[in-house]
Amino acid sequence: MATSMNRRNWLKTSALVTTGALTLPDGIFNTASAAPRVASSSTSQRNIEQRIAQDFPNLKARLFANENPFGPSEKAKKAMAEAMATSYQYPIQVVDQLVAKIAAAENIKPEQIMVGTGSTPLLQASAVFFAKNGGSIICGDPAYEYLPDEAEKNFGAKWVKVPLTADYKYDLDAMEKAIDKDTKLVYICNPNNPTGTYVDADKMRAFCERVSPKVPVIIDEAYINYLSDPKGMTLIDCVRKGQNVIVARTFSKLHALAGMRIGYFVAQPEMLKNLLPYTVPFGALSALSASAALAAYDDTEYLQGALKKTLESKEYLYSVLKKEGYTYIPSVTNFVMFPINMEGQRFVDEMMKRGVGLRFWKFNNKEWCRISIGRMDEMKIFEEAFKQLS
Repeated sequence: MATSMNRRNWLKTSALVTTGALTLPDGIFNTASAAPRVASSSTSQRNIEQRIAQDFPNLKARLFANENPFGPSEKAKKAMAEAMATSYQYPIQVVDQLVAKIAAAENIKPEQIMVGTGSTPLLQASAVFFAKNGGSIICGDPAYEYLPDEAEKNFGAKWVKVPLTADYKYDLDAMEKAIDKDTKLVYICNPNNPTGTYVDADKMRAFCERVSPKVPVIIDEAYINYLSDPKGMTLIDCVRKGQNVIVARTFSKLHALAGMRIGYFVAQPEMLKNLLPYTVPFGALSALSASAALAAYDDTEYLQGALKKTLESKEYLYSVLKKEGYTYIPSVTNFVMFPINMEGQRFVDEMMKRGVGLRFWKFNNKEWCRISIGRMDEMKIFEEAFKQLS
């Protein structure tokens, strides 16, 4: 019994949450539709992976999931290997160390951090919490749709879609004007997925200062480490100032730990307590994940090297698109979006037949491809396949 209580106390006092699945209050699904979900034009990653496994087993270039193809750092791999020896133990100490490291680096308190098995389960917990009594969630369009899509299709909230600006960035003025008495949350992915664009940090800070007293704001910074100055461009300072802002982070991108499933929220302690009932009641983060994240967090040499290789591959992609007569949206991330000359699903299918996995969208009356930045050999495989269709 003492051990069980220690586990609960550890979770509550450190405000750590690790969510592989959600423990939800009774009846929360009563408002969810029983009808099958209709796939959007931005076909889900899970569906794409299933199709690749079933129909295209000889995939040569995996360019659909915005992963870091250069693999985890040597420090992270070493930490995972060493963690195996004590993996029979709950990783209480190493998770505490990780939270302490993040808190020190960001000049925040440990109780302002909530850790999860990737940022996605934490976003789902937010979808449940903010949508449980109806209302609306404001988000850009197109943008990373997981949270507002879950809130609308499964939990009864309305997704208020605000079109992006002419340069494919969030229209902050329009988003602010869309706020009304029914608004429960504003969600912004910055840098934005799928467009790869970024809204200036000072504009974002001013927006949060005006809006957060009225309604909570989630800033999803999954791709922040691809920017030239992540510490200067993050919105964590809004949390530091006491604003009603939640910043989402993940180790799945530049840190190359997508398969290890680890991410975190930074927010006011009271907000994290509100989200707690919609998550797994005891930490599920693995010893290997926590150890890898602890080693990778500030591995500057690796991060700079991976970023350099990403930029080189991206410049190569730009040159390929230009040579073939295509335009593109300049990207600050590890993916690029460009308009295509055929129906999106057909383009994706044809490229998969040639061993290249991609994503597609439809917006602004155009068909678009989103391509993740891969290793140079993968970009050349893309080039060869692309030339056959362009």
